[in-house]
Amino acid sequence: MTLFAINLVLALFWAMANGEVTLPTLTSGFLVGMLVLHLVGPVFGDSRYAVRFFRAISLVVFFLSELVLSSVRVAIDVLKPTFTMHPAIIQVPLDVSDDVQITLLANLISLTPGTLSVDVSDDKSNLYVHAMYGEDPAEVVKRIKLSFERRILEVFR
Repeated sequence: MTLFAINLVLALFWAMANGEVTLPTLTSGFLVGMLVLHLVGPVFGDSRYAVRFFRAISLVVFFLSELVLSSVRVAIDVLKPTFTMHPAIIQVPLDVSDDVQITLLANLISLTPGTLSVDVSDDKSNLYVHAMYGEDPAEVVKRIKLSFERRILEVFR
């Protein structure tokens, strides 16, 4: 069982021990469980559970902000009489190596309007991305590596 699942079980026990299963008691139970798991994390083999959890939340918040910003950019470009896009297929060298990490990166890129993951090289060292605004491929690569890929690495390492 993962530490996150254990944390959910601890939150549920906390709420039941308080006599009411409500959002505030579940939240406080989750936070208390996170503190307990952080203290005993080395026993379970993960001493950075709380840090990784908050980095995962940060990744979700970042993705939602990117989703809104890129949606607005694409909508404005579609509504204008002239297009400012320069579509391109761009090769992004990968620092992520695990299949789960590569899949997460590819899906986050594909879910963001204006970009689409096309393929992963056979040796899993490159991701090919179609970008609507690919006039500067180096900038697209830099943006992907410094935003999504860096945050994914922080969550999984």
